[in-house]
Amino acid sequence: MKTPALIAIAAVAALTSACTTMGGGRAAPVDATRYHLSQPIPAGTIAIEGVPGEAMGPEYQLYADAVASELARMNFTPAPAGQKTDYLATVAFRRTEKGQIRTRPPLTIGLGGGSYGGGVGLGGGASVGIGSKTRTVYGTELAVQMRRRGDNTVIWEGRAVTEAIGGQAGAQPDPTASRLAMALFKGFPGQSGITITVK
Repeated sequence: MKTPALIAIAAVAALTSACTTMGGGRAAPVDATRYHLSQPIPAGTIAIEGVPGEAMGPEYQLYADAVASELARMNFTPAPAGQKTDYLATVAFRRTEKGQIRTRPPLTIGLGGGSYGGGVGLGGGASVGIGSKTRTVYGTELAVQMRRRGDNTVIWEGRAVTEAIGGQAGAQPDPTASRLAMALFKGFPGQSGITITVK
């Protein structure tokens, strides 16, 4: 039979875990889906371009640079000046509001005597603290399409998506771009039509 003290400790542990998951600053997983012709894609020179007609500002450049970094790691490199590349990669991204979430305030659990750090105490009965905030949840999608320049055939394309709570480190464009690109090209070319989750 569990004693009241053990029950209290278990409850504190559960609450701490829940708070960490909801608002501890951890980056959310990335879901990536790739499609290709199930044929070898030899490394070669490649140029990166945006979607015609869409704005390509500083934030877009973060995503284009992240894609270029992953491609370079697989030996897809820019062509020397004045030469055509073997491939073209079209890069697009989208960031949208998905909704709002209220972060949990501190919680005090009673069982007499003593108080512990992190906003969780063990004394005087349960009471809800003050300080909860409403934050926006953002969804970000990175899409890349690779074409063979010689015949303009699409040989590979993929999309990676993730979500993040506004105001947290994982919601900033720079780390988000890097995480999406890394997940998208993980195990390139990947299994066609299969969605993977990268934590």
